[in-house]
Amino acid sequence: MADIRKLINEIAAQEVQLRDTEFFAPCVRGGKVRSRVANIIYTFSPQPQDFEGWGIFQPVNEKTAEMVEEPSLVQVAEYLKLLKPLRLRLAYVLQGQTWLAYPVNESDMQQRLGVAKPAIVHLVTEGGVFEPIIARWDGGVWWFDEVDRRGDPLVGEQLRSHLRSLSDQNIRFAGMTPEMRTVYDLALQQTEEYQRRRQQQQSIERQRRTRQTRKQVRRVERPRRKADGDEGRLQEALRMGGGDLREFRDRGDYWQIEWTTSNGESHTSAIDKKDLTVISSGICLSGRDRDFDLQSLVGVIEARDNWDF
Repeated sequence: MADIRKLINEIAAQEVQLRDTEFFAPCVRGGKVRSRVANIIYTFSPQPQDFEGWGIFQPVNEKTAEMVEEPSLVQVAEYLKLLKPLRLRLAYVLQGQTWLAYPVNESDMQQRLGVAKPAIVHLVTEGGVFEPIIARWDGGVWWFDEVDRRGDPLVGEQLRSHLRSLSDQNIRFAGMTPEMRTVYDLALQQTEEYQRRRQQQQSIERQRRTRQTRKQVRRVERPRRKADGDEGRLQEALRMGGGDLREFRDRGDYWQIEWTTSNGESHTSAIDKKDLTVISSGICLSGRDRDFDLQSLVGVIEARDNWDF
């Protein structure tokens, strides 16, 4: 019983300590803040909910923390000094104070993080498109520190000049690096004009592929349609007479067809291509084969027991 009371007292003491604790943390819009209190890591929803920036927070309960005041620039600077720095160049705004940036030197990022890629930087309060900055890495997130005063301002001006003209080829100037070209492409791809041009190009490419596909289909279907048309013509004539086409072969001026009567009797006949006149019925018609066409041939053969010629 004493252990339970002790546990209850410890929990109550932790709750009091939690509410009495103030902590310093960065917060992105729509995000959460975290802090360690009594060796327990808490994740809080900030109040106000749309707060974005550096703040000093005080827990209201285990789930919510209120921003009670803004920290001084010295406090922010001291916090950032604890994190790893990297030089980046801003590309474009993602939302609020969050930007997409690219390393000024890919090899630096590769050596430090094992990969060189665009970085999402939070709480960017200075700078603009193509400005070089110093960002700090906390192991999971990049935080803006300051504009990199060592960077050449002419580079940003030249990149912005090309961006205003929407140049997408032959971007060259003295001192240009592959990293500059990459960050330029990232920014260019976000412009409305670039998106419009891209949609037009995609539409043209889709139309070209559609035309090409149709041509290929037509090449395949032309001989097939011709065969289907000839076969259908023969089949229809036999069907109307009560027969059924099994196979046909092109012999130049005539068709050699294999067909069956309604009672399943098989025959092979030669049929004129022009008007389906019988050239050779495959049975003896006393030289009168050409008196019949394919449709009438079926009935003639089926009624041969009643012939009087």
